[in-house]
Amino acid sequence: MSIRLQVIDEVIEREGGEKFTDRAEDRGGPTRWGVTQATARQFGYSGHMRDYPKSEAIKVYTSFWNQLRLSTIEVFDADLATYLFDYGVNSGPGRAATDFQRLLNVLNDRQKLYPDMKVDGAIGPRSLSALESYIKARGAGGKRLLAEAVNSLRIAHCITLAERQESQEANAYGWLSRICNL
Repeated sequence: MSIRLQVIDEVIEREGGEKFTDRAEDRGGPTRWGVTQATARQFGYSGHMRDYPKSEAIKVYTSFWNQLRLSTIEVFDADLATYLFDYGVNSGPGRAATDFQRLLNVLNDRQKLYPDMKVDGAIGPRSLSALESYIKARGAGGKRLLAEAVNSLRIAHCITLAERQESQEANAYGWLSRICNL
């Protein structure tokens, strides 16, 4: 049975549940259920974010889950799927997928385990085949390493955001705390 609904519920809880926020130092702007106004608009919502329904947030999160192919990835490793999903929620599925592909490329021992793939931010058959080959070669320890490496790149991304825009330092502790406590 898929962990998708459980992981989505956990993200909604971490994001403050139904609480509406619109903090000046939050790059996401108006947000509810963890979904930013810009994302809600991309998915067709036109109302005020105070009224944004949970059912719409679940549709957004299900789309992210599917885009990242997490129903397949969770079969290999539930923690990895959870980390990639949370990363996709906060930084966009494309960034999460890109860092995942980068990691698989550098962990393939100079293409001895599997060929490099094009890093395009879209998880497809080559990414999933590389993951399967990686786990076959590296085992349980390799799964843990890959999941933690995803979070490490995510932490590096958050630090870069705060370095580039000083106002984001107001969010840095919370971002890093969230990642480290997953």
